Amino acid sequence: MRGRFDGVETPKQTAKVCLIVDDSRVIRKVSSKIARSLGYVPIEAENGEEALARCKKSMPAVVLTDWNMPEMDGIEFVRQLRAIPTPKEPIVMFCTSNGEAKDIHEGIGAGADDYIIKPFDETALRAKLEKFHRG
Repeated sequence: MRGRFDGVETPKQTAKVCLIVDDSRVIRKVSSKIARSLGYVPIEAENGEEALARCKKSMPAVVLTDWNMPEMDGIEFVRQLRAIPTPKEPIVMFCTSNGEAKDIHEGIGAGADDYIIKPFDETALRAKLEKFHRG
């Protein structure tokens, strides 16, 4: 029931938050720009611990996460994220250079909904986010 309260659409809830988790500032900024252009409200975290804290305060609609990060890697972050009770689970997508089949299976197995391999281009990320935005 994303964006609804007592069956009535509320303007404040129509903006979908996209949490971008990556230790690379450049990746976060590029991803934020793309998310913003699609109507998402991007927020950023540079590691899994920071991202988990943000999700516990307010669950985003979409999470883009790197795999290899300091403090807490993406796999552990996604596992812990999926353990948080929430009325509406976020869509989670790995954005990582770990692109072998076993990596993709592990990422999906941890609870991710989708996967994009770095380096990705703006068109590929835009297409994935558009698919989520329509959902």
